[in-house]
This record gives sequence, C-alpha cells and structure tokens, in this order.
Amino acid sequence: MSKKGSVSARRVTELGGRNATALQTEDLRVLVDDQGGMVSELSSRYERGYLNAHWLPWFRGNGGGDFDPAKHGSFWKAKLLYHLAGNFPCVPNFGPDHTVDGVFLPPHGWSANEEWKFQSLHTDEERGLAYALSTMESPDSKMPLVFRKIDAIQGGDPVHYTSMEVQNRGNTPIEINIAWHNTVGAPFLEAGCRISGAADRWTTPPAGGEFDTTTRLAQGADFKTLQKAPLRNGGAADISVVPGMIGYTDMAVGAIPAQADTGWSAVVNPALKMAYICLFPGLHGRLENEIGLTFNALWMQYGGRPFTPWAPFEGGSDLTYCLGTENSVGAYAYGLAYARGHRKILDAPTTVTIPPQSSRILRYGTLFAPYGGSVLDSGVSHIAVEERKIICEGTGGKATFSADGNFQLLKDLEKRIG
Repeated sequence: MSKKGSVSARRVTELGGRNATALQTEDLRVLVDDQGGMVSELSSRYERGYLNAHWLPWFRGNGGGDFDPAKHGSFWKAKLLYHLAGNFPCVPNFGPDHTVDGVFLPPHGWSANEEWKFQSLHTDEERGLAYALSTMESPDSKMPLVFRKIDAIQGGDPVHYTSMEVQNRGNTPIEINIAWHNTVGAPFLEAGCRISGAADRWTTPPAGGEFDTTTRLAQGADFKTLQKAPLRNGGAADISVVPGMIGYTDMAVGAIPAQADTGWSAVVNPALKMAYICLFPGLHGRLENEIGLTFNALWMQYGGRPFTPWAPFEGGSDLTYCLGTENSVGAYAYGLAYARGHRKILDAPTTVTIPPQSSRILRYGTLFAPYGGSVLDSGVSHIAVEERKIICEGTGGKATFSADGNFQLLKDLEKRIG
C-alpha cells in the first residue's frame, strides 16, 4: 500500500495527569486515555486550529489522581463520571452498576472504568499508518473475559479505527452487552445540528429507569422516524434537530435493519459544515467471528438533570450539554441483567454470546471531517460503503469521504499482531 500522508504516534500525559496515546494524521488528531479507554479528543483541522467533536465534561476530575469514594463520592457518585469524556467502550455491561451471576459490574462495564494496560505503539511511514495496542483482563475470575483493543489511524482518512476483541477464557458461554459510547459536545455540538442513523424503527425506554424524571418523550413508545417522536404530554417532536438547553434528558434507541451490511450514525453541523459519522458492521454484513451492533442509541443530554455532577449542587442548574450517538448490543441503557431478561427489543438482539475458549471482535470507525456545499445540511439519509470510501447521501446531494468501511485495515493489523 502506498504512503498516504504523514502520521505520528506518541505517549503523552494529558489533563488530569492521565496517561494517553496521541495519534495524528495531517488532518486528524486522536487522544486515547488508558483510563477507561476515553477518547477525549477527536479533532479535525479547522482553519488555523483544530475542532474537537468530543464532549469534555465541565465536571471532569482534572486535579490529578484517581477517584476516591470518600473524597469524591458525594459529588461524582461514580468513578466513571470522574473520568468521563468523549467516546469509550462499554463491555460487558451497557447501563448502571449491578450484579450478574455473582459478579459486580460497574456502570458501562470494566472497559469504561478500569485502566487499559498499554502494550505497544507503532508507526509505519511507508503505509501511512499508526496504531496502539492495549489490553485488559476481567477483575473477577467468575467472568473470565480478556479484552484487546487496537486504536489506529490511516493517513488520508479522517477516521479513528478501533478493533476490540473479547475473549472468553472460561469453559462456559458468557452473554454480554457491548457498545461504543460516542458523545459529542460543544463547540461542535450546537442547536441546529442534525442527527441521523441507520435504524428503521425507534423506541424509548419504559418507565423504571434513569429517565423517568428527566424525559420529555413518551416512555415505552415505538415510532418510525426521528422526525415524529411522541411526547409524554402529547404531540410529537422532531428529535433529529438538536435543540438548545431545553431542560430535558432523553434516550431513544433504534434497531439497525437485520439485512444491513453496515450500521452507522451521524451528526452534522450545517453551520460549521462538519460531519461526525460512526461506522460498524451490521448483523448481515459481519464475519463469523465478528460482532454486529444492533442499535443506534441516542442519549440527548440537554439540561434535564438538576443533580450532581451534572449540576454544581443538588437541585442546581444542569450545566451539561452533550449528545450521545451510541451504538450498541444492549437493552436501552438498562444493563446486562435487564438485557438477559429482555433478549430482543424491536426484534433486534440485546446480548452477544462469547463461546467458551473463543473470542469475538467488534470493529468500529469514527469519522470527523468537513463536507462541501450544503449536501448534508439536513442530515444523512443513507451511507454506502465502497472500496476505500464511503458515500453519504443527503437532501442536497452526496458527500464522499476517504474511509475503510470494510475495516480491512483492522483485519490486517489483527493478523500482524497475532
């Protein structure tokens, strides 16, 4: 493969004293923390500087050191919230902390809470390629899982590529949740951004979860399009258009069509002419050892949580504005135990089974890049994957981006690493 542009990779210490890997092409910067695999930066070159799409919470603990329940628990309430940022992997749990099979699972799983063990960093100038390898083992032998993660960039592609392998070292199958928790924030996110996804049917979580007191949407309601989401007090709202700080926090999940080769979600900022796109294998397009994600999950955090750490004190103003364009195999964000008890939502699977002494791999791409004209100003209606590019359709035409939507890059790296 010919060289596609300069790339660099290095180990750094970022804000809060966190150890991280910095990957960079001529137009893209990626910062991946060891702690929880948080991708605190996914920045695109923008005029003289860089525009970061990822959410950096105002309440993130940046004083140095780890979460101390005695010192930090009353405000942050959980280790995850102390380190929270941008995009991160969720496995084997997608939802709140709870106990499954005698194993305590923290919110969104060990992958989001424990520290990934950095293994190696590589730069291949000839191929215009840089990547890092990290691993993690289950802290509880009753659920003997091992995770291996590859973070990669390719010169010329405005994409952060990730391969996450989940290995079961036990002698019985293990049923898990798995997700990528992509979260965008200001300055990329603002009122007027457009949300799209591959899902063809949508629903909201039923009552009994974290959105009971924060939602403006009807609970446990199915609907066909984001443009007509039912409201709790009657009527409908177009949730494909991002509002300002309206005082609500909601979730809506959509089922990826079973016949889809590729799943995707997108957020477009028409004022900045920037597109943020997530790509992953669908159930139909996945290989035998590959995980196909089954849901788009939208977490719409528009100021509906008047409690810490979202607000500066209990009963205070929620100062937190962000949008989760998460993609998952899970049951809403209600956790692994709930998913095992509700094996399908909208006819789509809510769990993945890792066979004994075997592994399964989730391959994923997050793209952030400018587009020309007004082609995507109203959002993305369809994405087609071709060799070395993806084609995004909008009401104003098509936008083409350089991207490895078939993830051959990751497949080659997996073989190289062994």
